[in-house]
Amino acid sequence: MFRKIKLKIGREQAQKSLKVAVLGNPNSGKSTLFNALTGLNQQTGNYPGVTVEKHSGDALIENEKTNEKIYITYLDLPGTYSIYPKTLDEEVCFKVMCDETNEDHPDVAIIVADASNIRRSLFLATQIIDLRIPCIFVMNMMDIARVRGVQIDTEELSKFLGVPVVAANARKRHGIDNIKKLLAEGVEAPKKDFIDIKHFAPAVFIDNVQKMFPKQSPYAVFQIINNEAGIEHFEILPTQKIDIKKQIKATGFEKHPIQSQETIARYKAINEIVKETVKIDEEEKRKSLSSRIDSVLTHKFWGYLIFLGVLFVIFQSIFLIAKYPMDGIEFFFVKLSELGKDVLPKGEFADLLINGVLAGLSGVVVFVPQIALLFAFIAILEDTGYMARVSFIMDRLMRPLGLNGRSVIPLMSGMACAVPAIMGARTISNWKERITTIMVTPLMSCSARLPVYTLLISLVIPSTHNYGFFNMQGLVLMAMYLIGFLAALTAAFVMKALIKTREKTHFIMEMPLYHIPKASTILLTIYQKARIFLFDAGKVIIAISVILWVMASHAPAGKYPVIEKAYSSADSVKKYTPKQIETRMASEKLKESYAGIAGKWIEPVIKPLGFDWKIGIALITSFAAREAFVGTMATLYSADNEDNSQSIREKMAVAVNPSTGKLEYTAAVGFSLMLFYAFAMQCMSTLAVVYRETKSIKWPIIQFLYMGAMAYLASLIVYTLAK
Repeated sequence: MFRKIKLKIGREQAQKSLKVAVLGNPNSGKSTLFNALTGLNQQTGNYPGVTVEKHSGDALIENEKTNEKIYITYLDLPGTYSIYPKTLDEEVCFKVMCDETNEDHPDVAIIVADASNIRRSLFLATQIIDLRIPCIFVMNMMDIARVRGVQIDTEELSKFLGVPVVAANARKRHGIDNIKKLLAEGVEAPKKDFIDIKHFAPAVFIDNVQKMFPKQSPYAVFQIINNEAGIEHFEILPTQKIDIKKQIKATGFEKHPIQSQETIARYKAINEIVKETVKIDEEEKRKSLSSRIDSVLTHKFWGYLIFLGVLFVIFQSIFLIAKYPMDGIEFFFVKLSELGKDVLPKGEFADLLINGVLAGLSGVVVFVPQIALLFAFIAILEDTGYMARVSFIMDRLMRPLGLNGRSVIPLMSGMACAVPAIMGARTISNWKERITTIMVTPLMSCSARLPVYTLLISLVIPSTHNYGFFNMQGLVLMAMYLIGFLAALTAAFVMKALIKTREKTHFIMEMPLYHIPKASTILLTIYQKARIFLFDAGKVIIAISVILWVMASHAPAGKYPVIEKAYSSADSVKKYTPKQIETRMASEKLKESYAGIAGKWIEPVIKPLGFDWKIGIALITSFAAREAFVGTMATLYSADNEDNSQSIREKMAVAVNPSTGKLEYTAAVGFSLMLFYAFAMQCMSTLAVVYRETKSIKWPIIQFLYMGAMAYLASLIVYTLAK
């Protein structure tokens, strides 16, 4: 018997420890199984590449037969179809599974398969078997397989593979105890090879290299040879490297033809096993709900319209639903500012607290409802399996532009944040398509742009502008996201002509099954993303707000006394009311402050775009984080106008351009500014991750320059035409 220890016990109290690798094809439920085994609340997704890095989790189990306590470290490896490292994701698997010197090399492997289509999963499983690593083959999502009319003889399959086979449903935690029981009682290494690699590679060569690595299986030795012929991962002696290279040259060893022969032979054997162990009721398969839904969602015409409809619902909801909590948050901060002004003694500290910290904080918190809604919708699309369908239908559109369906996932993820989206491009094996995806992904409007868009849209598009069920603000927001997407596709088309490569690629992906989204996953996603926005971006914004308050509240010596003297004169007292004097004096002081001087310095460059010096300061500060635009404007307009009964939107809505005497934020200025933020590379974190992923300073520099040029040109054209 086996039971899980309920009481938390430390590693030192266990008699044995194991490293267990959890691996499998993308969309096989691998990360869900990992969650079930470890109890960790790790986010899972329904598209290839969500688990870019490996993750670990610990658990303590006990075998009741021997009372032996076993401390297990589970490693959640990236989704992969084979151990041949064609993508950066697959390299992680390759290093861990094939190199015994790797610190994460497992004692046992759990290979997770989609039970409704085990043929593809068996390719990876048989490779692991040939590495002679003790393993368990887990057929996940058995309930879905039954719905699809798939019946599997697990006992017969286990005999063919020579390893334990477990039927499971990780989402409902079925079969988890059986896996733990096998781990507790011990899993033996496979005793026979699935494919004899010596039939394809020179046997003498394999034997000679195996003498250098006596603990390795023939197939593991073949991987060492492949590795030495290509990417270097294994820690082997220089003399061994030289010897292997000499034998590669002497035998004329070419890894790609041998890999192709091995793949054909492996699938031939797999097809025979599937024929003997898997029965499919074609009538049930034809009638399956997933197939019927796919016939509509992946349709070559209706699929695109449905996708646009989904986007329409998302962006309409972001304005309609978020309006009420946003109004409540604004009301709270207005009242808090009024209370602070009434309670706190006048002075620099109160001014810093109210017009610096509180103003900046309000500019962050007010947009949390919209951020939460955006990520909730994205999580639902991922968890249902719809995002994979989007990849499939978009492949037809993107291939002529130099991308493929795999590029859709980073691009769509870029709607949340460009940093993990660019890391998600690791799943793209073709170098040209990968570098193109990395270069254009930041053009997708991320959640950091959302506060900027919504603030500006609320200034230039009244909330009363509705057309039946259509909210005009929501339509404009959707248009901004579509503009970013179209800009990314256009940039990709240009790069297709500029970046040269002969490498060919094909887009193959396994459609995940449709799922009812788990409320816990959605809520966890909202919590994590809102927390990141509040605490990570919020810290930057608050820091910038405080610095700006200092710059906006102080000026070179002698400037403020001159202004105060001018407005305390008898002429000013007669000409203006006390309220007008206070407002005008605050405005003059802001212009003469250090912030005003900095803004005036860059104003000539941005004036053709319709931007004043205040916007210029915001453009600079938002390079640290785009969201800082809102906090910057909140701080500047608080310094300019100390009326704490108004929100930042209300202050900006009544701001007047001193040159024209008209409202500062006209439709021309608003759309010009939105387009600038849509195209400009204003994110240090994104540039840093581009440098890390490409290992070259050239690509981030090119990205910064071309996106900056696009932003300036687009804003110039729109403002010139619209003003």
